[in-house]
Amino acid sequence: MDYLLTIRRPIAVEMNDFIELFDKSLSYKEGLLGQVLSHIRKRGGKRMRPMLVLLSAKNYGVVSDVTQNAALGLELLHTASLVHDDVVDESSERRGQASVNASYDNKVAVLVGDYILSTALLRVALSNNHKIVQHLAELGRTLAAGEILQLSNISNQDISEEAYYQIIDKKTAVLFESCAALGAISVGCSDEEVEKARQFGHNIGMIFQIRDDIFDYYDSKEIGKPTGNDMTEGKLTLPVIYALNHAGFDSMQTLAKKVKTGKINADEIAVLVEFTKQNGGIEYAEQKMEEFAKEAQKYIDECVKPELKKAYMAYLDYVIQRNI
Repeated sequence: MDYLLTIRRPIAVEMNDFIELFDKSLSYKEGLLGQVLSHIRKRGGKRMRPMLVLLSAKNYGVVSDVTQNAALGLELLHTASLVHDDVVDESSERRGQASVNASYDNKVAVLVGDYILSTALLRVALSNNHKIVQHLAELGRTLAAGEILQLSNISNQDISEEAYYQIIDKKTAVLFESCAALGAISVGCSDEEVEKARQFGHNIGMIFQIRDDIFDYYDSKEIGKPTGNDMTEGKLTLPVIYALNHAGFDSMQTLAKKVKTGKINADEIAVLVEFTKQNGGIEYAEQKMEEFAKEAQKYIDECVKPELKKAYMAYLDYVIQRNI
């Protein structure tokens, strides 16, 4: 089954309009800024977040200019956050392409990220919807707080699922929450309907991040990052957290603490990755994904229009089963 084709089918016209508007928003006629924005546009991506905005709006009403500006604002804010994150993480690559900071430098990356963020604010202002403007402003604050929480957690010796969920809730789940909520807000939904949509987006976002974290335990050219990359950056994710808290080997706890100090080497990471696989870490993470998926499925069963159910189910299945 072609999940992405199924997702896009009921919103094909609206997605084409979105992509055209997005490319225009990330265009500048001349100079260095124009070059960098062109570099960013080439990333493309699957547009999972704007697709969710459009699906959510269509589930409750008709996609309008208000919806498109909400979707643009969110996707531009997300794009700006990625440019800034690559500076913070000193990343050299994003989606198989050289990052802005690697291609140019940190100063250019920060300033271009600021330009894109300002463009996001302009697009939501054009929605003329106070709730959408407020929601996007709150999203920006939450994303920044999530990044700071993740940085502070690296030095925190407590290795807990609670800390992990707090971080991914603010870094990833909140984006998908906002997609579903903004779509509903853009067509004038009640607070109750917006909340149900938001919770669906939350469950999707949690699944998305857990799947992303599982990728880090396997080598894959498709995924574009080596095994143990998160550990190299000082991050302990759900699979290894579970294994550490249930297998109880002192030697592995010692390695985990070395991850947090940033002083672990590639061979030690390989040991920790293999320990995670041998002690149920991957299976546990997949089990947690299924729990979130059950909640998401309830929303699809109870709240989604019949003509959109296939697209919603394809969205959920894709997020669970994707390999990139």
